[in-house]
Amino acid sequence: MVKIEIYGTGCAKCKSLLKNVEKAVSELGINAEIVKIDSIQEIMNRGVMMTPALYVDGESKMVGRTATVEEIKRLLKK
Repeated sequence: MVKIEIYGTGCAKCKSLLKNVEKAVSELGINAEIVKIDSIQEIMNRGVMMTPALYVDGESKMVGRTATVEEIKRLLKK
């Protein structure tokens, strides 16, 4: 199972990234745990300086912008 974490405080970009991740996971048909982290303290503890941030299995994949569904699918296929 893949663990996907989305760090963000709830802005439009963060919500858009969450929707895109959910769609990419659905289209790929993979088993994934999607976790949305919106606690400022947890975001700071992870060292995220810009949101939204996308982590896959604990590894930073994208910071400061919303990934498209296609970009997320490419990240998850690696």
